[in-house]
Amino acid sequence: MGDDELDDMINQPKNEVTETTVEAEEGESEEKEMSFVDHLEELRWHLIRGILAIAVFTIVAFLSKSFVFGVVILGPSKSDFWTFKMLCEFGDLIGSKAVCIDGLKVKFQNVTMTGQFMMHITSSIVIGLICAFPYFFWEIWRFIKPGLYKKEQKAARGATFYVSLLFAMGVLFGYYIVSPLSINFLTSYQLDARINNEINIASYVSTIATLVLACGILFQLPVVVYFLARVGILTPEFMRAHRRHSVVIILILSAIITPPDVFSQVFIAIPLSILYEVGIVIAVRVDKKRLREMAEEEEEVTEA
Repeated sequence: MGDDELDDMINQPKNEVTETTVEAEEGESEEKEMSFVDHLEELRWHLIRGILAIAVFTIVAFLSKSFVFGVVILGPSKSDFWTFKMLCEFGDLIGSKAVCIDGLKVKFQNVTMTGQFMMHITSSIVIGLICAFPYFFWEIWRFIKPGLYKKEQKAARGATFYVSLLFAMGVLFGYYIVSPLSINFLTSYQLDARINNEINIASYVSTIATLVLACGILFQLPVVVYFLARVGILTPEFMRAHRRHSVVIILILSAIITPPDVFSQVFIAIPLSILYEVGIVIAVRVDKKRLREMAEEEEEVTEA
């Protein structure tokens, strides 16, 4: 028996083991691959868990009627609201009482039999949605993340934290800044002294919900800029060149989501303009990193 034949006999079991291992790994990878129906089933369970979280916070808000309505929802309509107190303190600091709002008196009315009950349900759902938003987004992100490449997962690290943080900042800005100032302007505006402003509770709640949720969504601008810049769709040069156009678009968005008064539009347009400038800074850093990675990949291909 020759040396070659002896080596073949020795290496044959190893080759068989290697082939078996490769086949097993391929079989496992095939098993891990999910069909379209399996993806829908997984998405369904993520959505169910997210909706359950919203339902839990909604029930808690519904049971806490006195606090939710007396403190949270009706708070911006009272003269002792935090924002109005800060404005009065600022007025005392600068020696001017013009910025102090201490005579706010809002009268509400309910014009339908089911109005208060429906407002109770609607407001509870809105509060449940706001409180459960971080968890709901986390569930959606858990569904999306496995479909990304490792490089993409690394680039999107911390997405849930930043999205939740910006949403919370937007909600707080809409609740403490935009809402009370809008309420003060709209409820005190009169065409004639003989016309009394008695606000429908449904109109009041819908206005508060619109302002707060709109601010929470619009504050996601830096996240949108980051991902668009990451894939190369948006560049800092484009954002700088269209800065004037962005001001017009921001004013239009502010006019759509706010009541028809200039003050509310300006108070939303200012932070959005700041976020746009922050987005330019983010786009610059992301674009530099993306170009550097592309250069490194080209070098690797050239060396290979």
